[in-house]
Amino acid sequence: MAGSSFGQIFRVTTWGESHGKALGAVIDGCPAGLELSEDDIQKELDRRKPGQSKVTTARAEDDKCEILSGIFEGKTTGTPISVIVYNKDHHSDDYSNIKDCYRPGHADFTYDKKYGIRDYRGGGRSSGRETIGRVIAGAIAKKLLSHFGVSFVTYTQAIGPVHLDSVYNEEAVDVIDTNPLYMPDRGKYDEAMEYLEKIIEYGDSVGGTVECVISNVPIGLGDPVFEKLDANLAKALMSIGAVKAVEIGDGCDVVRAKGTDNNDEFFKDGQMHSNHCGGTLGGISCGSPIVLRAHIKPTPSISWRQNTITRSGEETKITIKGRHDPVIVPRAVVVVESMAAITLADAMLMNRTARL
Repeated sequence: MAGSSFGQIFRVTTWGESHGKALGAVIDGCPAGLELSEDDIQKELDRRKPGQSKVTTARAEDDKCEILSGIFEGKTTGTPISVIVYNKDHHSDDYSNIKDCYRPGHADFTYDKKYGIRDYRGGGRSSGRETIGRVIAGAIAKKLLSHFGVSFVTYTQAIGPVHLDSVYNEEAVDVIDTNPLYMPDRGKYDEAMEYLEKIIEYGDSVGGTVECVISNVPIGLGDPVFEKLDANLAKALMSIGAVKAVEIGDGCDVVRAKGTDNNDEFFKDGQMHSNHCGGTLGGISCGSPIVLRAHIKPTPSISWRQNTITRSGEETKITIKGRHDPVIVPRAVVVVESMAAITLADAMLMNRTARL
């Protein structure tokens, strides 16, 4: 199976399956001398681990990480960094009733047709649990980027019909980590929780939007043709299993704008008083905050009885059992942030080759 690696210099390979013995990541190309500990990685893994609230799966994993290589005396050595997280609470029997048929909305059908393998235990490599490796790598990337002053604010912008404006202030940022939905507005949080309680009662699921704002990004990251920074960021976010659309800056709103509305005018020292472009011009970072939005579909595992087919192509009905998130969005916040950080770290290192 190809396609488990991402990046050119800061290169990340994730490995492992949802119900296998363990999952993890190998990060190659991280410069030597970066202070790094398991605690740095663990605090990010704790943001995505299951079982933290009634709106996440009840799978009881502590997701404790262990660094296997690439660190000596608390600093990176420049060699590949390997990190492992063991699975402890995998209930493979929860999936035995669907081993011979395909779950609607999942990758079961395409995975089986491509590889001839039906790993019915939570989806194997196509499971959302694969994102553990991304978060591990993202923690390292963010530690590296912090040395250049790059910072991230990532939050839930929408859950179903409950939607926040993109504008946030310092007070709102302080609210993000105080609730399990990672929403920067207490009123909207209450509204979203009330809506989710109804969704859970109906045995259904819902989608939403994660917004990521990245500040202090140096000017000049990315290249103007096939290695555009915005193109690589879009690919990074679209590679997350449940993401169905990505916006940068004003995103889809640009189709209704005029040039006089959409252009960001320059002022002294290259300052722009607006940021419709979302931090990139011509595929290159311009110094303004990078603004990304990832639109995430509803969790495909729902308890409703649905139509599907068996591996032999016969029509049947299916009722999915087990422990599933009614909404993916809150646990995807750190995953979106991680993939953005990995992309920027790679672009930062690539930029060292741009000119003498």
